[in-house]
Amino acid sequence: MELLPRRLIEYHGVKLSEFDLDGALARKPSIILIDELAHTNAPGSRHAKRWQDVAELLARGFDVYTTLNVQHLESLNDIVAQITGVTVHETVPDSILEKADVALVDLPPGELIDRLKEGKVYVPQLASRAIENYFRVSNLSALRELALRTTAEGVNAVVQSQRQQVAPEAIWPTTERILVCVGPGPQSARLVRAARRMATGLRAEWIALFVDSSHQALSAKERASAIEHLRMAERLGAEIVTLGAADRVEGIFDFARQRNVTKIVVGKRRRPRWREWVRRSIVDEIIRGSGDIDVYVITGDPGLSSISVPALGAPRPLPWWEWALAPAVVALCTSACFAVYPYLALTNLVMVYLLGILIVALRGHRWPAALASVLSVLCFDFFFVPPRFSFAFVDTQYFITFLVMLLVALTISHLAVRTRLQAEAARLGEMRTATMHALSRKLASTRGVAAILDAAVRHVAEVFASDVLALMPGKDGRLETRAASAQRRDLDEKERSVAQWVFDLGQPAGHGTQTLPVVDALYAPLLGGEGSVGVLRLQPLVRERRLVPDEMLLLESFAHQIALALEVDRLQESARQAEVSAETERLRSSLLSSVSHDLRTPLAAIIGSATSLLQSGREAAAAETRELLENILAEAERLARLVHNLIETTRLETGGVRLKKEPQSIEEVAGAALERMEKTLGDRPVKSDIPEDLPMVPLDAVLMEQVFFNLIENATRHTPAGTPIEIAARVDGDFMEVEVADRGPGLAQEDIDRVFEKFYRAKSSGPGAGLGLAICKAVVQAHGGRIWAENRQGGGASFRFQVPLHGA
Repeated sequence: MELLPRRLIEYHGVKLSEFDLDGALARKPSIILIDELAHTNAPGSRHAKRWQDVAELLARGFDVYTTLNVQHLESLNDIVAQITGVTVHETVPDSILEKADVALVDLPPGELIDRLKEGKVYVPQLASRAIENYFRVSNLSALRELALRTTAEGVNAVVQSQRQQVAPEAIWPTTERILVCVGPGPQSARLVRAARRMATGLRAEWIALFVDSSHQALSAKERASAIEHLRMAERLGAEIVTLGAADRVEGIFDFARQRNVTKIVVGKRRRPRWREWVRRSIVDEIIRGSGDIDVYVITGDPGLSSISVPALGAPRPLPWWEWALAPAVVALCTSACFAVYPYLALTNLVMVYLLGILIVALRGHRWPAALASVLSVLCFDFFFVPPRFSFAFVDTQYFITFLVMLLVALTISHLAVRTRLQAEAARLGEMRTATMHALSRKLASTRGVAAILDAAVRHVAEVFASDVLALMPGKDGRLETRAASAQRRDLDEKERSVAQWVFDLGQPAGHGTQTLPVVDALYAPLLGGEGSVGVLRLQPLVRERRLVPDEMLLLESFAHQIALALEVDRLQESARQAEVSAETERLRSSLLSSVSHDLRTPLAAIIGSATSLLQSGREAAAAETRELLENILAEAERLARLVHNLIETTRLETGGVRLKKEPQSIEEVAGAALERMEKTLGDRPVKSDIPEDLPMVPLDAVLMEQVFFNLIENATRHTPAGTPIEIAARVDGDFMEVEVADRGPGLAQEDIDRVFEKFYRAKSSGPGAGLGLAICKAVVQAHGGRIWAENRQGGGASFRFQVPLHGA
């Protein structure tokens, strides 16, 4: 097998051998074998990490076969450090592993230690130290398990993807996943505990599901009980899901197939036999339609396993007018029936009463609707069934009529009430969604911790009708008030201790909870991906009001969204600071590398010339002495220019330069720069194309002369001796455009956009600090103009800039 030669890189006087990426690309292999994917390349390589070399090979269409130890995986870095006590600094992003076809090379710890002792991994001295420290049996066993689990997770992801494509309705039990169905019933607590024990025994993930069916409207107390059961499952480690579905059984199966659930845990209450005959239970329907999914039915007395539900307060009694509406509507229907009695049959009069019952039922209250149903039957019997004005009836068939009429009336009232409750539940759900969307929209358009918290507390205060404070840790770690919906105030010591408890444990406390319920405010943690970032304090404007479980869930969603917004803002600020630090470090390195070279060269020349003068004394010839003195002067001037450029760059960037604009002639400014460059230009021809009728331009003559000087000096430095330099000027609309061009080698394409950056020097450039063109750009932009570079046809580079013709 062909072995690719390595590339030698000299670093601090030591020659290092590295993977030759360019050689590999030139070889164009169909597959290339590269060891140590997590390796860090030597300084001076194209990429900092070897996995980046591999990524480039993949991007260019080459297959790569490589190796990776599990401890180098980025997502496992903290876990490996916790197990081994060693932080691994050479890591590979998980995204690289996700793109690969992974094969696990497994080896028992004992065999690996034997290989170490035999010197097949490290040299003997290193191997003995490795066995004593990192490669202990306990560490190797834990790393082996991590490798097995990581590989299994990758394989499982592939299996699930293939299942969705091939058979989305089928269940592939490659890994255990448990689904427990909870509801408002007291037996749900027992189901949750049983599912937790089952998941622990199988080492499987488990999900608690509550299906909110549109066919069965729940009361506030029932919803509170169901939500408390979900909370209990979450505390025990389950993933909780609330699902809306028209049919509960179909909703359960759709979710189970989507998540590849292998086991469903449901509860069954004891019911009379006759109810089983009348209507099959949900448990029976789940068992009948389970297919490949195992169903576990938990039965028994639920009373001992139920959990306490926070008190919601006694339901308010219906106002008297809701009760009065029923007899009033029946009276109106009776009056209408009296009016049409001579013309209609009795069966049509029944329709009038049913219409009245529907009107009462649409108010959404069951008992007034039932009262209207009973009153309608009685009025129909008393006023219209012969003998009239008596509850007696001659024909026994009317008994069937009354019974059917009552049943139909009660059914219509029940359906109408349920529809009204479902509509109300849908409205509340839509309102919750709208409030969540409104908050997310506000947070998405807000930047800065103070602005995010201010927008958040105002929104939360509006939704929950409360006085809201946002607390975050200060510099000393103590919680401080950072935003308030009303007047900002500091907490007393008791309130601060409650808030600190909530922040430390990440659990709500205070008013309406089971922790410190005597406190008159509710404290909710702002939980992000890395723990608590702050606390929300809510004090209802109506002191007696408590948040119901639905509102608590909404508040927790708000808190989570706010915490994520704060974390995103913190990460963006950290990224910005890292970028600034990196740029500062780059500029510092560029400054040191550029200035150190440009300072050493003239200083060495000055020292050498001065030493020669001292050693020769009066014996040196006049011509030799003059040459040495001219060399000292030239190098001193070079040093002076470098220091001047550094000072000018700093002054321009910090705003320390104030332009003194006066009408100036471009020809005179260019001429002054050429006069300063006379000695440097020597015999080099300079062509000028500046028309005599050009208008005066408002310029700072001193700074603009420096622009001409730097551009001309740049041309002399990068072009062969004797090649011409051309200076031209013309009017372009409201701007004066100036060009300094040469006939040198021109600019590389990657240099055109970067030549005006500080300390940037093209690869083909000679000595220099890379500041001259940066100063040109700063001066031109300070004049309100722009500057750019381009290559000329026929060879050479052209530097052009425009400055406005008008301006004080």
